Amino acid sequence: MIILGIDPGLRTTGFGVIQKHGSKLRYIASGTIKSGEGDLPTRLKVILDGVGEVARTYGPDCAAIEQVFVNVNPQSTLLLGQARGAAICALVSADLSVAEYSPTQIKKAIVGTGRAVKAQMQEMVVRLLSMPGMPGTDAADALGIAICHAHSRETLTLIAGGTNAMANGPLAGLRLRRGRLVG
Repeated sequence: MIILGIDPGLRTTGFGVIQKHGSKLRYIASGTIKSGEGDLPTRLKVILDGVGEVARTYGPDCAAIEQVFVNVNPQSTLLLGQARGAAICALVSADLSVAEYSPTQIKKAIVGTGRAVKAQMQEMVVRLLSMPGMPGTDAADALGIAICHAHSRETLTLIAGGTNAMANGPLAGLRLRRGRLVG
């Protein structure tokens, strides 16, 4: 499965593409889409077109994007939300399912703590993907989002499979209570 991670930003949007095969993760590509300093609609079009081009180039099976966090400055939060919306529109237009993760979820999945700094994220992404060099911060964040989705998707599939097995299999009628199966 090929996963595209997006770290949205109005000036710089990071992207990261990884492949998950079994429990192994492999780096495919990463980079940034720079929208420049023009007016807002032009910058949003650059993000829309750029994310669409990345999706067409790498043909991912699914995508994941970082949720907007509320800034001290509400105007910044609104602008970031518009950039994120442009990226999501590009992903959906490419017929991709889009998962969303909070910054804390992503940091916990990659570093083990929700308060990790950018340098820690970069270092762990390099280690987890056995990369030869250090990606930029926006690209590293996007790769982290893709890694978070790779692990979260697997867990959700296991949970769904376990629930289905309990409902239809030899464990039908049993429930989990305090970590134990009860009838």
